[in-house]
Amino acid sequence: MRYEKGRRDASRERILQAASERFRADGIAASGLSRVMKDAGLTNGAFYPHFESKAELVRESLVTALDAQAEQMRQILAADGLKGLITAYLAPEHRDNPQFGCATSALAAEIAREPRETRAAYTERVATLAKQVAAYLPPQVTDPEATAVALLATCIGTLQIARAVDSREMSDRILAAGQDAARTLLRTSPSTAT
Repeated sequence: MRYEKGRRDASRERILQAASERFRADGIAASGLSRVMKDAGLTNGAFYPHFESKAELVRESLVTALDAQAEQMRQILAADGLKGLITAYLAPEHRDNPQFGCATSALAAEIAREPRETRAAYTERVATLAKQVAAYLPPQVTDPEATAVALLATCIGTLQIARAVDSREMSDRILAAGQDAARTLLRTSPSTAT
């Protein structure tokens, strides 16, 4: 039975969304295709008309998640600037809902083990995120890209550690300390320290 293009595209989007959320929630290795397809409300047989392999699904869902994150960051930066982005990124709501949050904080260790094509697509998206952040740094910053990367790394690492500890109190303290560190980085970057 053949389906019209719109239905096929909608099914592909459902699979990508389900995979993106499942991978961020449970990890890539722990997420089987049958679970992803169940989350998408489709049968296992519906997978292969859309993707050749799990590796392709990982790459495509990662790109989808990071592109959505770039748009969300753009909106936060436009409305609230870098301090607002730091507050939103290192919020308890973000920590507690990895399936809807930053793909890097949820999957960085696994992405490092993915095929070269996936890592290349990831690298391109991370560069885009860094450029977005760099655009909001004060004009006197001499190396905005390096400062942006440091800020992203501080926030991502903070979120990963806050998610890993088994004490809510300690996790909250980690988030607060990470916010302070990120804001300090903004104030003391080589370009703004005078």
